Amino acid sequence: MRCVPPLAGARGGNVVASVIATWDAAEVQGERRRLAEQALDGYVHGPDATVAATARAVERAASARSLVLVEGISDLIALETVAERTGRDLASDSTVVVPMGGAQAISRFLTEYGPPGADLQLCGLCDAGEERFFRRGLERAGLGRPRDRQEMAQLGFFVCVDDLEHELMRATGPPAIEALLDAQGDLGSFRTLQKQAAWRDRSFDAQMHRWLRAGARRNLRYARLLVELIEFDRVPRPLVAVLDAARRR
Repeated sequence: MRCVPPLAGARGGNVVASVIATWDAAEVQGERRRLAEQALDGYVHGPDATVAATARAVERAASARSLVLVEGISDLIALETVAERTGRDLASDSTVVVPMGGAQAISRFLTEYGPPGADLQLCGLCDAGEERFFRRGLERAGLGRPRDRQEMAQLGFFVCVDDLEHELMRATGPPAIEALLDAQGDLGSFRTLQKQAAWRDRSFDAQMHRWLRAGARRNLRYARLLVELIEFDRVPRPLVAVLDAARRR
């Protein structure tokens, strides 16, 4: 099989795409698998990924100074990629990003690792739709009673609007995203969704959001690839802010 080094961003994407276009179906599928595995290198994935990722993070939390509590693995990947891009070594900072397996688990983690338990420094990141769970959890754990997002931020907890995928898409933009999909061999799949009757008249962001969530590993792969693609000064504020809070607190 002929291998071409993957290009994470828009630059050079058309070069990779033009080479891939000359391959047969088996070669294209094989290259797409290779690129997918590379994007997920170092992260668990598969049917038991959520449980395994949480267990791995909890084990590392035993020697941590601060924890960043997030909903799932895509948040973990995005934050660790932001840290890499900014030259931040989370291990040296004794900071661990913990995917909880859903926002509903926030009360348990705040109680176990906050003042009632291990008394570690805690921060967190959630989607707008799960904000209520985080506010309720903070109150139950005795960490505060935030009335709005500004008060949540003062406690070290931040909200993605509407969710992580939308934050990353806004920061990147359709042309760069399509070039990335092309370079990853996924543009044809995305075009197929765009032609479907239920989606052809929807916005690009809605189409992309659906496409990311439809594939078992897409939202995980592209959490990393989109963060790598974003212009440095356009990295979504909630992602930067929660890592900054973990360092300060």
